[in-house]
Amino acid sequence: KYTTLNSIKFRNVGPGIMSGRVVDVDVNPNDPTEFYVAYATGGLWYTKNNGQSLVPVFDKENVFGIGDIAVNWKDGIIWIGTGEANSSRSSYSGLGVYKSVDKGKTWEHLGLIESHHIGKINLHPTDKNIAWVAVLGHLYSPSKERGIYKTTDGGKTWSKIRGGLPTAELGRIGLVMAPSDPKTIYTIIEAADKQGGI
Repeated sequence: KYTTLNSIKFRNVGPGIMSGRVVDVDVNPNDPTEFYVAYATGGLWYTKNNGQSLVPVFDKENVFGIGDIAVNWKDGIIWIGTGEANSSRSSYSGLGVYKSVDKGKTWEHLGLIESHHIGKINLHPTDKNIAWVAVLGHLYSPSKERGIYKTTDGGKTWSKIRGGLPTAELGRIGLVMAPSDPKTIYTIIEAADKQGGI
């Protein structure tokens, strides 16, 4: 069936940089024209006009690589896990987790500096102080920092969740929360101490 959407072609709305690689897009569930775009090596960008213009909101920190973002749209809180979580020579390490409580105007560093590469951040659906982070760790070498971390105080402190796997060799690049139970988390594992290993 023909609709007006059939005649609309995809187009690049920017920003465009060499090796940009979009790693995440987080869209306001109540307004799909407002969203953040996270780049592996190009920072974080914000739009409120469906991508017709984008504004950088993570340019003044000491790190440019991003692995994942998570946005609490209700409270205007943005979480960033730095360091692209791809095991390749072009993946730059990060400096842990950052958080903004004012939609990206200012940022606070929340630690996990030796995580190097963060693949996923999950936020609790009702408690803004609870978050989980999947840490890939150092690329191509054993790293005791690998694993899943949880905070219950908004990122002031972190506890490592033990999963019975040798975390020095197996990093975490993904987390999926069970829709009916936020206490149930599934994880994706990658052998980051060997090039290209999964």
